[in-house]
Amino acid sequence: MIHRRGVYSVEAVDVDVIVEQVRLALASGQWDDAVALVEALRPPDQADLFSDLPPAEQDQLLPRLDLEDSADILEELEEEEAAEIACRLELEDLAAIVDEMEPDEAADLLGDIPPEQASEVLAAMTEPEEVRPLLVHADDTAGGLMTSAPFVLHRGMTAADAIAYLRGIAPDSEDFYYLYIVDEDMHLVGVVSLRQLIVAPPSADLETIMDMEVFQVEASADQEEAARLMARYGLMALPVVDSAGRLIGRITHDDLVDVLEEEATEDIYRLGGVPEEHPPDVPFPVALRTRLPWLVVNLGTAMASAAILSLFEGTIARIAALAAFFPIVAGVAGSAGTQTMTVTVRGLALGEVDPRDGLRALAREFLIGSVNGLTVGLLVALVALIWKGSPMLGVVVGLATLINLVGAAIAGVTVPLGMQVAKVDPALASPILVTTITDTLGYFIYLGLATLVLLPLI
Repeated sequence: MIHRRGVYSVEAVDVDVIVEQVRLALASGQWDDAVALVEALRPPDQADLFSDLPPAEQDQLLPRLDLEDSADILEELEEEEAAEIACRLELEDLAAIVDEMEPDEAADLLGDIPPEQASEVLAAMTEPEEVRPLLVHADDTAGGLMTSAPFVLHRGMTAADAIAYLRGIAPDSEDFYYLYIVDEDMHLVGVVSLRQLIVAPPSADLETIMDMEVFQVEASADQEEAARLMARYGLMALPVVDSAGRLIGRITHDDLVDVLEEEATEDIYRLGGVPEEHPPDVPFPVALRTRLPWLVVNLGTAMASAAILSLFEGTIARIAALAAFFPIVAGVAGSAGTQTMTVTVRGLALGEVDPRDGLRALAREFLIGSVNGLTVGLLVALVALIWKGSPMLGVVVGLATLINLVGAAIAGVTVPLGMQVAKVDPALASPILVTTITDTLGYFIYLGLATLVLLPLI
């Protein structure tokens, strides 16, 4: 199943131009020309071109391509789009293409199509044994991310035995950076690099040259844990074992990139209050269902700010100049809270911050918030003095800004950490809560100080 081939031109490709050429060729029935245009591209460019074609032309073109090109396209496309295309293909065509795909990519695709169709495809494949074991693992686990280990070495081998074995099976994989060593029960006992194997004396036992401290991950572990481990230690591949420590597969560096991109995208969506990733052209009803509920929640929290304002209607009515500084007091603190929250959520996502580190993180952000608050508060006080000609108004605005910025720093740390402890996604819940805290706290402090300090002077 493992396949990669070809030498491509390094010149930039204008996919839009080639898309038009392909459409013209398809419209005139020149299938060979259309196929030649597609097959001359690199796999990522092929996928981009294919995405720009309407479904009818995709269905006509894909079965006519070389199987390797068809497999590359389905591997490079977004999962949802690849699944939609797969559902429209004839069983024989789909089975042949899936046979040519990388095992982990094939398993992902089969997991995204209806179970009945997936079973039919597996039955029609010539090499289903490489894919079938991967289907039992959830997509977001290390097992769902892995591909099968194409070969292993046994601890009783010598370096010469191992090299002869590799020559005999002639692996066509381009990425066997590490060679994993197992015992008679397939328990992972060591790892050796290809370089170590080549430079070792032919008679050297693998047990004498292998590294017995092997970074590994259980199949049931979250994919983020696997990606974090690979990124932290600069691993090009990571072995996956079952609960008994038996080697069942490996995760390669290209899978790491996909996971990091997927997790970063998910966090960005959640920070924006969108609980699930959706492409820009998602159907209107779906977009509405995923976004509207969180806007309603946000409306409810905004009512808290409105309630605070209503408590001080008399103060606002008597000192109209206060209204000019509402956006400053709440807005600056909101930005500061968002900055702190983003840093904290990122740290939690990457494993750099743990709830046990809460006091240390809180102390650091408290100090930063205090310095920022003092600096910005003085600037705001100066603006109020020059603009409105009132020293006491400047004191109230500046002091309220200082206190609110400190409060924003505290909220930006404590809210995500609290969400993590409560087993709630910090990226999804934190933005609304932090914004609510900075707005309501800012209005309450600002108008409270104005009531205590400025009203008696009128």
